[in-house]
Amino acid sequence: MGSMGDDKTPRKRGKGVEYDYETLGKRMKSVVDDDNVDSFIRLILEGNWDESISVLRKISGTDENAIKSASQEILEHKYFGLVCENKILNAVDTLTNEIVPLDINDRARHEKLCRFLVFPEKDSHVKSSSKKSKLEDHNKKLLDELFKLLALPERRLVDAYHGVIDHAPSERLQVLQEHKDKICFLRFSHSGKYLASSSADCIVIVWEVMLDGRVSLKHTLCGHQKPVSCISWSFSDAQLLTCGLDEVVRRWDIESGQCVHIYEKSGVSLVSCAWSPDAKYIFCGVNDKSVCMWDLEEGKELECWKDSLTSGISDLGISSNEREIIVTSVCKENMIKLFGWESKSEKLIEEDQTVTSFSLSEDGKLLLISLSNGELHLWNIDGFVRQLAKYKGNKCVSRSCIGGMEHAFIASGSEHSQVYIWHRQSGELISKLVGHCGAVNCVNWNPTNPNMLASGSDDCTICIWGGLSQGKMKYHSS
Repeated sequence: MGSMGDDKTPRKRGKGVEYDYETLGKRMKSVVDDDNVDSFIRLILEGNWDESISVLRKISGTDENAIKSASQEILEHKYFGLVCENKILNAVDTLTNEIVPLDINDRARHEKLCRFLVFPEKDSHVKSSSKKSKLEDHNKKLLDELFKLLALPERRLVDAYHGVIDHAPSERLQVLQEHKDKICFLRFSHSGKYLASSSADCIVIVWEVMLDGRVSLKHTLCGHQKPVSCISWSFSDAQLLTCGLDEVVRRWDIESGQCVHIYEKSGVSLVSCAWSPDAKYIFCGVNDKSVCMWDLEEGKELECWKDSLTSGISDLGISSNEREIIVTSVCKENMIKLFGWESKSEKLIEEDQTVTSFSLSEDGKLLLISLSNGELHLWNIDGFVRQLAKYKGNKCVSRSCIGGMEHAFIASGSEHSQVYIWHRQSGELISKLVGHCGAVNCVNWNPTNPNMLASGSDDCTICIWGGLSQGKMKYHSS
């Protein structure tokens, strides 16, 4: 994975790791014709250690000794991550029940692992710079094992890469022109059937995506007195939350287009909103630096969270793991907090630049952060929090997103009136979509039609983009 400016070479860059498809192709000489290879690569890059080992064992024609060696590298990476997270019991379990049973006769290596566990204060891992360096070394070794195992022919690798690229949006299919001011926010519903848009005109419009891909106006939602800064769909797509900037949150019925409830709090204003995974509650960011949970139907505040570190809640996202609800919020201008609502656990992501917005992947495991200097940073937030990639090339404070076929793309707006699209894993800037005549403020992928992308601009319009297979299906502007 990698940073990307105007360089045309597909590149991957992890922590301390840099390689490209050309290098990978040259190093992979023999043929392994197995679909599990692609899954294995993806799992390694996403940090899903246990699943990657499971898939590794399914790859046909792989030598058992190579599997053991690669498993050792993967499990050591997992082990160091657990110790760094202070999950000592889990680390001990990984060492004794996963690494040692591999029966790799390397006493010095095992002693080093044990020494790191028993005397972490004497090991360079606990010093932030040295710890990062050590993890980078293990990441390099891990990728070296991947090179050795996945000896794919260069042609197969290139064909697979371009097969994904061909599914990136490349044609403007439709222009929506109902808003009277700049577009602030776009969000497709979970089923992909609807698109909600907000504008500085204080209006929210619900659009319906027809079976032929055409987008048509369904409802115009009026009632907010300030521009709507946040939109959130219920998981059934039956209802919509909208939050006016420093105002109130409104809940709308999509079938009728009517407002069914207003959530407000005396003495303060709301700045962001999100649904709980079970749709029984809503969460709101408040301008008094707190996050509140409300009962959906009665509108009662059930719980409120606030701490001394928080200087403001300007953006909010909700995901869940097997254990609890995870609240993701911008708590300081350059800091994002991951807060376990039930356990009260906290993890912090600190950036060097001001965070302008963020978006979560559909599964809640990846976090894409937009920064004031135009960079996008992709983080894994499932378990051991770590940065996966940086994307460069655009100049805009915009809402970016992850999406497309197999969530293979990163999309962002720019002040140059273009939409930028990167290949997520390689970091290659693969497309600049031209169609707006003002800065592009927000983009959003249709979750069920990976070829469809929407972008909103200062020119008051929304562009609907499609891939090569849809290129001839251009519709009249709405």
